[in-house]
Amino acid sequence: MEPLQQDLYIILIFAFIILGLLALDLFVFNKEAHKVSTKEAMNWSIIWIGVGLLFGVYIYFDFGLEKASQYYSAFLIEKALSVDNLFVFILVFRYFKVPDKYQHKVLFYGILGAIILRGIFIFSGVAIINITYIPEFELLGRLFHINIILTLFGLFLIIAGIKSWKSKGEEDEQKDFSKSLGTRLIHKLFRVDPRYHADNFFVRIDGKKYATQLLVVVAVVEFTDLLFAVDSIPAIFAISQDPIILYTSNIFAILGLRALYFLLANSFEVFHYLQHGLSFILAFIGFKMILAATYHLPSPVSLGIVFLILTISILASIRRYNQDKNVV
Repeated sequence: MEPLQQDLYIILIFAFIILGLLALDLFVFNKEAHKVSTKEAMNWSIIWIGVGLLFGVYIYFDFGLEKASQYYSAFLIEKALSVDNLFVFILVFRYFKVPDKYQHKVLFYGILGAIILRGIFIFSGVAIINITYIPEFELLGRLFHINIILTLFGLFLIIAGIKSWKSKGEEDEQKDFSKSLGTRLIHKLFRVDPRYHADNFFVRIDGKKYATQLLVVVAVVEFTDLLFAVDSIPAIFAISQDPIILYTSNIFAILGLRALYFLLANSFEVFHYLQHGLSFILAFIGFKMILAATYHLPSPVSLGIVFLILTISILASIRRYNQDKNVV
């Protein structure tokens, strides 16, 4: 099968799965606003993660181990780094006092925006990377093929990893989301009624059209995801420059965020060391990007290292949580 035909098949299968599951989610299982139960969140988490993993199996049989390893590495990295989004989503919902039954709709439309924006970032990013390679040269007996963008991304991720290690979240907890770009944009575009009107984004008051507080929250969530993409998108470029592999893995990873949010919203205190694990992952990927100029770390090895770092940080967090619980 020709490469172009393979890419077309992947896009069609991917689109069919995504549109089908989103339609079921919005028009069947969540047709009416309601508080998402732990059981419902668990079921949807299993569905999204399972579908994402199965899509990687399809990649393996159609493209082989290398592409499948790239897919799973990018999927795991995006899923891990997206956990930070969940911490901030909790703070956003608390700040705006979003009723539980409307939170699913906010996250749903936030994810739809992310699907579009991440596609733009990934496909344009790959195009830019492909035209920013310096001609190969030899130094000290080694051949170097440096990419300016990947090297800058690598340095950025190392710095981001160090900052993330030192940060303890106080800055986010004290953040005034009324001053965020999303809030200011909605207030600039529309009249805003600072109340919730069921799950409506717009309402008419005295014959005039107003945006509701729910639309403001969607905009804040959207801009929050945009900021986090600054870390996660450069990170997956270290894994592959195949836009199809990167985009499909990225979207499958973030589509499960809504269910994961409701599943973990009341248990973030369990993951004490997860932030440290994510810092290590950012720094590791940064070094991998810089070393790529002269040495290619195989994708299966990268996948194993990322998985090991996550496993250690989660196990250490659970142990810490159990120790603290026993002390209390």
